Amino acid sequence: MTGWGERPREPLKLTTDANSQTRGAMCTRQDARPTTPNSMLQPTGDHFHFRLRSLNFRLPNVLEKFIRQLAGANHLSDEDVRIAVDQLVDEKVPSETKADFLCHLALKGETVDEIASFAAALREKSIAPLVDDSWRNSHEILDVCGTGGDRLNTFNISTTVAIVCAAAGVPVAKHGNRAITSQAGSADVLEELGVKIDLGPQDAARSLCERNFAFFFAPNYHPAFKHIGPARKLCADRGQRTIFNFLGPLLNPARPTSQLVGVPRPELCEPLARVLRALGVRRGMVVSGKANTASLDEFSILGDNTIAEFYQERGFATSVMGLSEFPLNTATLADLTGGDRKANAAIVKELLLGKDRGAKRDAILLNAAAALFVANKAQSFMAGWDLAADVIDRGQAMRKLEELVTGDR
Repeated sequence: MTGWGERPREPLKLTTDANSQTRGAMCTRQDARPTTPNSMLQPTGDHFHFRLRSLNFRLPNVLEKFIRQLAGANHLSDEDVRIAVDQLVDEKVPSETKADFLCHLALKGETVDEIASFAAALREKSIAPLVDDSWRNSHEILDVCGTGGDRLNTFNISTTVAIVCAAAGVPVAKHGNRAITSQAGSADVLEELGVKIDLGPQDAARSLCERNFAFFFAPNYHPAFKHIGPARKLCADRGQRTIFNFLGPLLNPARPTSQLVGVPRPELCEPLARVLRALGVRRGMVVSGKANTASLDEFSILGDNTIAEFYQERGFATSVMGLSEFPLNTATLADLTGGDRKANAAIVKELLLGKDRGAKRDAILLNAAAALFVANKAQSFMAGWDLAADVIDRGQAMRKLEELVTGDR
């Protein structure tokens, strides 16, 4: 099936990956066919009814050309995207023009190639931390994050998982921002915990190498984004999401070699995983978890989890993972609810201290199990679960947080 107004492309082919079998019988193999349309982000609901306001100013010729191209359901080439990105970060181009371009792109439906091209072009404009090449080549650098957008107000699961993985010996390059679709973003809760979030490139690289953790505060590493923000706000005011809703996990300036990414809709798993692979990530997994009738942008302890994954040259696979093999507490979505930055920081501390033994701990152990597996620190999900539990119960996770707060080793 193709998206609204989209010309079909050559189908994407899936191959199975033996590595995913280590998760056990709870994984159900999907058909080796594309499970999502080539246009990865489709307009739905009211988006079909979006109409551009009449323009009372003259569009720059290049964006005017691209807007006409997109209105005709024609995809952008790699070179088109690079030119468009230059226009988007140019402060002289009106925000209304940028918003019209972004809305037309979303209405057409972004392809995997377009997403990858946007991410690559924007990465080139980011400030890169100075990580030693020899150290980089000898380590798996992990990022674990969600795209946001599930609007379920869970506590900061991926941030807690990042600290647990760092305590387990995995270098974690956490890329994040303040809250946008939740009450407390990763930057908010880490700052509340006392972790310095505004490290410069050199200090962040040193922290990553010496402490197995560094936080890369997005505004500090993507200065060009300040000229895109007003256009994104205009799109939001029109009720239109944009490509930037999904670019965050793809723009980590540390260039992680392994990534666990959560998305708010199962159909986004496969295409976003393909984008990660196209960007050079060695080991990647994208997940959307079921929570009753809703979906979480992380592994869920409340229902099945849709997964797309790849491991270097060993192919690409999709699956649905059940929960029968995990020792989970009975839980509801309300058990995972968070609050503001102070409330979430308190939740994180209770978990790292090993005091909370309920549903929130289960969510951390399940997501940490996946992250440790993706980072090649554990050979199966259950081994990752046990390692994460051990790291918490031996006090290593809390000591890691204290180390990040004090700067001591």
